[in-house]
Amino acid sequence: MDNAMTIPSQPDLRVALGPLALANPVMTASGTFGYAAEFANLVRLNRLGGVVVKGISLEPRAGNPPPRIFETAAGMLNAIGLENVGVKRFISDKMPHLRTCGCRIVVNILGDSIDDYAALAGHLSAVAGIDALEVNISCPNVKKGGVAFGTAPEMAAAVTRAVKQETDLPVIVKLSPNVTDIVVMARAVAESGADALSLINTLIGMGIDARTRRPRLANVIGGLSGPAIKPVALRMVWQVASAVSIPIIGIGGIGTAEDAIEFLLAGATAVQVGTANFYNPGATEQIIDGIADYLRQQGESSVQAIIGGLRLGA
Repeated sequence: MDNAMTIPSQPDLRVALGPLALANPVMTASGTFGYAAEFANLVRLNRLGGVVVKGISLEPRAGNPPPRIFETAAGMLNAIGLENVGVKRFISDKMPHLRTCGCRIVVNILGDSIDDYAALAGHLSAVAGIDALEVNISCPNVKKGGVAFGTAPEMAAAVTRAVKQETDLPVIVKLSPNVTDIVVMARAVAESGADALSLINTLIGMGIDARTRRPRLANVIGGLSGPAIKPVALRMVWQVASAVSIPIIGIGGIGTAEDAIEFLLAGATAVQVGTANFYNPGATEQIIDGIADYLRQQGESSVQAIIGGLRLGA
């Protein structure tokens, strides 16, 4: 019998990030999808594997002054400054709609100290409708002179342990690429109890207006995202997948199904779509359909068959 005839018309797209089961591997990236309500008329939210909401802090943050976004040749620089409504308003104002989305809800958390992260985990753990926490360790530790948690293995490990102690929810740690060795960071948080990893966060960059001789961003520097960072992200996912046993969510320049498939082949179990949401709000649904098409073309019945399937050598 022709093997193609045995392949289901709809391949199995289910994946698991440790204890967190997803209907498919396509999620949205924090900071690019608001609190989901902003995209409700553009995307069928119940088709997504998961939504990662805009980063939440203990208290509301106004963010940086404008200009705080600048389009680059192959992506975007942003210095939003982690603007958000704070945890209390998030729970009261944003969670009611998020509970209706029909997909997994992951809350990205951020803080200026280890105590901040622990407190956020405690606040959110008892809230119905939250399926996991994503820990943004690219934030500066104000008690350590502004050194980012995500650039020091011992601090990243301490944050991970503190969050795990305060919650029974799955804990995903989002890694910064702005380090010498991403594998060292990944091992530190994996050994401290993280259930999964997200990588990568934005690369640090800047833009200059030659006519005015002034920076493009009021903050001078910002985070670079979009297609420009995809090769770096892909390399880091592959390196980390070879070094740790916990699941990885690949992030960085994913705008098409082929982009997502490359990350899955490199070892990611799921992916997050970020900057593409701004220029193609339907990208997530298109990527889900494209992955299914690819699996059918390859004669695979499940997405599990291609995760970590990069072929090396002759």
